[in-house]
Amino acid sequence: MPGQLRLEIAAPVAEIIIDAPARRNAFNIEMWAALPGLIAEAEASPEARVIILHGGETGHFAAGADISEFETIYADRESAAKSRDTISDALDRLATCRKPVIAAIEGACVGGGVSLALACDIQIAAEDARFGVTPAKLGLVYPPGDTRRLLAAVGPAQARDILFTGAIFDAGRALRIGLVAELCAPGTALQTAKEKAARIAAVSQYSVREMKEIIAALGSPEGLDETEGRERFVQAATGPDFREGYLSFIQKRKPDFPTV
Repeated sequence: MPGQLRLEIAAPVAEIIIDAPARRNAFNIEMWAALPGLIAEAEASPEARVIILHGGETGHFAAGADISEFETIYADRESAAKSRDTISDALDRLATCRKPVIAAIEGACVGGGVSLALACDIQIAAEDARFGVTPAKLGLVYPPGDTRRLLAAVGPAQARDILFTGAIFDAGRALRIGLVAELCAPGTALQTAKEKAARIAAVSQYSVREMKEIIAALGSPEGLDETEGRERFVQAATGPDFREGYLSFIQKRKPDFPTV
């Protein structure tokens, strides 16, 4: 796979694995370009209910963008715009994936690594992971989509501090400010993510996907139309997953949700 990205599927999980150890999993433009296709493949797989994005055996999630190619991909306005679109499209595709996505974070999660993590639904980080968003150290600006997701996660005050200083900070702060959802022992982020994925896979996938869309809509500039939101509830209340859910509760048995 171009750019050291690969997809592995073992029900109920699809793993998108970042494998560029020489660069601490820094993303080059080929990796950004390859990401949407892997997401689409995982999304289409009937075996995968949850997707986990992680850094494999490298010991790092993603140490930002591959600076060694900046002279090429940002050589002029045309190439800079093309690179911008490739990266933004990859992150938007990750954020809008219909299936829930978990980021399992070890080691470095910096710059574009934070962008990748924030485009996922749940972020699980090892206690010794390190974070930072560093465009100000390079004379760049953080793109609007990435900034919007950062604001939604940590709020304006923390976002300003992170972006204006470009400081590297620890996982404890990342948890306190809402950048990640959960911490785990070093070396166990992937296993912890798989355990979380198993719990998500055991509930109604219809419910999970509908609620993911509602959360995304409420956080978007357009918001969620109230009528549409009410209709989604009615559709769920009259659907097969809800019937199976409440009948299994009454009958004191494990639910067997029909929707994949």
